[in-house]
Amino acid sequence: MAARQIVLDTETTGLNARMGDRVIEIGCIELLSRNVTERHFHSYLNPQREIDEGAARVHGLTLEFLADKPKFADIAGEFVDYIGGAELIIHNAAFDVEFLDQELSIAGLKKLSEYSPNIIDTLAMARELHPGKRNGLDALCERYAVNNAHRTLHGALLDARLLAEVYLALTRGQESLVMELDKPSAAQTAAALVDAKKLTVLRATGEELKEHEKILDAIDKAAKERGGSLWRKLAG
Repeated sequence: MAARQIVLDTETTGLNARMGDRVIEIGCIELLSRNVTERHFHSYLNPQREIDEGAARVHGLTLEFLADKPKFADIAGEFVDYIGGAELIIHNAAFDVEFLDQELSIAGLKKLSEYSPNIIDTLAMARELHPGKRNGLDALCERYAVNNAHRTLHGALLDARLLAEVYLALTRGQESLVMELDKPSAAQTAAALVDAKKLTVLRATGEELKEHEKILDAIDKAAKERGGSLWRKLAG
């Protein structure tokens, strides 16, 4: 079965779920084996409360626009069915998870982790790969040449689309290594035809082995979210 991932983003009435702020938009993009599909999930929501002025400046959503939109409880079943069993990819995941857990609780449902047990935080990934640099979505789009020129305001579905491209760029190097291991190259095929008994074996020097270990350390750090380098897994 193809690996299924959901890139998720929300917009909210404010920044504090514990103070009663609510989700007003959910946007989800589906990835199947690292390919974006046409099966997305998107809904505006009536929060039944005021929207903070600062939040409104970010996403541009108003109570007037949201007045005839469904409440979260109205779309909760469809939402959990859509994300069920998939790995979630969220930027600054703790924020969205807290808000969604609150909405699910109000709707009488279980926590988000009960429906999607594995959550990847792309902000944590980016900070690991680019320490000391700006790692917001706009900064990552610029760093990985993802076109975000149309992002004048935040929007859950638009941001989920951009995050999907950023996530694929963040993880592309490791995926390429996996593909190379899965499919023998022309050189590997040719090597299989060589008589090993006639080959001269040149052992790596101590300095070369140290350099090799440095490279593996760097790969381990970059691939931390995926459990480290494949070389060390196979060697272990």
